Amino acid sequence: MKEIDFMSSLHKSTTRDYLGRVNDPEFPKPTAALIAKKFGQEYWDGDRRICYGGYHYIRGRWTDVARSIIKEYKLVAGYNVLDIGCGKGYLLYELQRLVPGLKVFGLDISDYAINNAKEEVKQHLTLGCASALPWGDNKFDLVISIGTLHNLYAYDLEKSLREVERVGKQNKYLCVESYRSEQEKANLLYWQLTCEAFNTPEEWIWWFLHCGYTGDYSFIYFE
Repeated sequence: MKEIDFMSSLHKSTTRDYLGRVNDPEFPKPTAALIAKKFGQEYWDGDRRICYGGYHYIRGRWTDVARSIIKEYKLVAGYNVLDIGCGKGYLLYELQRLVPGLKVFGLDISDYAINNAKEEVKQHLTLGCASALPWGDNKFDLVISIGTLHNLYAYDLEKSLREVERVGKQNKYLCVESYRSEQEKANLLYWQLTCEAFNTPEEWIWWFLHCGYTGDYSFIYFE
């Protein structure tokens, strides 16, 4: 189990108005959060004040992340890769584009995301929740989950971490939101709309060890 940073450069490419999100007159934070937690059209392709404001495929956006994952885990044709919280499947598409013959699988709680996924991978995406994965033990050569598990309450977080460990072979990678200071904690509280697990890095590592998770991880900070 080691910390590997695949995501911070992509995360830092977005400019955020923390106070603007909290104090917006039309979509104040509680209202926006209630809408966002439905993970429907408004979350993905609605108003930016609710979440993405239009989550579309942008050529090259996921390329560096995909290349880093491929290199780190030595992905080759024939390997099975699962993305938990895959959204519209853009990372899976990029992985398969760079490694033809890679077998990709995705799971997401949002039927809207799956119905509007990248056509090349849509058939490989499954509607479901991370706490009850519909695959057998040791199915995947790599399991990844980026920006998803922090959206779970403690009882589902524990189940989900154990599920990741169950379906994965040796290689797993998780990326979750966290904070290292009171300022980062405040920024996270202001910005997030769906997060339920607010943990420091030390607390996240406690969770990993408690649930028997043996894979790699990284953290997203709101600086």
